Amino acid sequence: MGFHEVRFPAAISFGSIGGPERKTEIVSLANGFEERNTPWAHSRRRYDAGLGMQTLDELEEVIAFFEARRGQLFGFRWKDWTDYKSSRPSRDVDPSDQPLGVGDGLATQFQLSKRYSSGGESYTRPISKPVEGTARVALDGVEVVQGLDWVIDTQTGTLAFVEPPVPGTIVSAGFEFDVPVRFDTDAIRISAVSFEGGEVPDVPVVEVRI
Repeated sequence: MGFHEVRFPAAISFGSIGGPERKTEIVSLANGFEERNTPWAHSRRRYDAGLGMQTLDELEEVIAFFEARRGQLFGFRWKDWTDYKSSRPSRDVDPSDQPLGVGDGLATQFQLSKRYSSGGESYTRPISKPVEGTARVALDGVEVVQGLDWVIDTQTGTLAFVEPPVPGTIVSAGFEFDVPVRFDTDAIRISAVSFEGGEVPDVPVVEVRI
C-alpha cells in the first residue's frame, strides 16, 4: 500500500468532524432476541476535511495536498484533535501512560498501543504512526533514554530496546500519534463562488490499516 509520511495540514483538520466507526452485524431472531457480532477487531475512523476550510487559501492548500496524494492512491497522516496522545487531553504525555507489555528477557520489540476502558471492559488500539520526538519510555516506571536504551520506528509504531527488558519488567510509553488515512474520494467538486458563499465541500477521509 502506498503511503506518504506527511501530515494533512493540522490547522485545517482542527475544524473537521469525525471519529471512530464500528461494524456490527445484527440478526433478529424469531423469539425477539438478537445475535450481534462484528467482523472487525478494530474500529475505523472517518473524517470530513471540508468542514475545516475557512478561506480560499486553505481550499487551495487542500487541493494541492489532494493532487500530491493522487486522490485515493496514497495514504497520509492525519491529526485527530479529539484523540492524538497517550494521556488525557488536559495532561502532558508521561512515560507511564500506556502499558505495552512485560519483559521476558528475550523480546526487544514492543508495539505502541492505547487502551480505552469503561465499565470494566477495555479495547486496545494499535498505534502505528507516533509523532517523531514525542515518545517517552519507562521500565517499571523509571524513564529510560532514547537512543541509548531504545529507538522507535515512527512509520510502524514499533519500539525496540537495545537490550531485552529483564523478566517481569513492565514496559510502558507515552506519545503523541497520527491516524493513517487516505482520501475517500477521487474528486473534489467546489467553485470559488459557492465556497465564498458558505458552501462547504465534501472531502471525506478514512482510516487505513497499516
